[in-house]
Amino acid sequence: MARQVKKGTAEKATKNAVPSLGAPHRHVAARDARDRFTLALFDALWQRYRERVSHVQTYEDVVRRAGATFVNDHIAFRTIAAQKPATGISTLSRIFSALGYVAAGCYHFPDKHLSSLHFEHPVAGFPKLFISELELWHFPPQFRRAILRTLASHRDPVADELLAALRGLNDQTDDARRKLHARLLRWFHEPPWDPPSRAVVEEVNAASQFAAWVLVHGYNVNHFTALINSHGKEALGDIEKTIAALREAGVPMKADIEGARGSKLRQSATEAAVVDVPVRQGSKAGRMPWTYAYFELAERGEVTDTGGERRRFEGFLGPQATQLFEMTRVKK
Repeated sequence: MARQVKKGTAEKATKNAVPSLGAPHRHVAARDARDRFTLALFDALWQRYRERVSHVQTYEDVVRRAGATFVNDHIAFRTIAAQKPATGISTLSRIFSALGYVAAGCYHFPDKHLSSLHFEHPVAGFPKLFISELELWHFPPQFRRAILRTLASHRDPVADELLAALRGLNDQTDDARRKLHARLLRWFHEPPWDPPSRAVVEEVNAASQFAAWVLVHGYNVNHFTALINSHGKEALGDIEKTIAALREAGVPMKADIEGARGSKLRQSATEAAVVDVPVRQGSKAGRMPWTYAYFELAERGEVTDTGGERRRFEGFLGPQATQLFEMTRVKK
């Protein structure tokens, strides 16, 4: 089944251009209509995510009570790299490239057969993007066949005309931008393929929980991330204090912090929320519970650049990311 998927200033035209949802991106200074469109897209993705991950709403309450500030450090997505249909990082990255993002770092996780790229926007304050893909060719034939049976119904790739329209958002009318926003949001939220069978999901999960996650969630956001450095209040001044405040508020947290005190990146996360996902059970449509997303915390330290200047580290560390991938593993 192939399907064609069909802020800044306070000016009235800007407000009418795309829906406005209060979110951690509202403080970012947009240069133009394309930037505002991108921020509004992230806001809308955030709204769906926070509705499904209740821990996020508790975090917002903790931040509000402390008088702190919430800034989103990065957004993560997952994909499966295959040849037919052609899927993987590029399935998503071309959309974000059309919106102004550029690749800034690459990472490899040989034990999990994963590769990732992180992307940055030229405007300060925009969240980084972390997009990962499972390299299907590393797995035995039976696993590949199970995955490809589901991917065979993948909708058509994003059309060139849509990418061109995103690139040319500054020349679009407000009405055209609204329609593009709705179209693109559906692309992220709607399943990109027919629901997998429950038996296939469980079979795939035994070899790769990452692959099973993608089969049931498609291109939905995997997680958003609070930048600890942005809190601006002593009560939430480091990752330990923030974790303690969340635990006190009843949020289940990852047992360990990835990264030692004083290192250039320290990370932790809430446990993943569980949601019902569509699956096939024999010839009938059904649903089953599956892990969805966690909420990540990131505290960034400083590094010395090639010119001898001290600056905040904006990249990622492979070993730490490996541990965080595991937060969506289904608990027995």
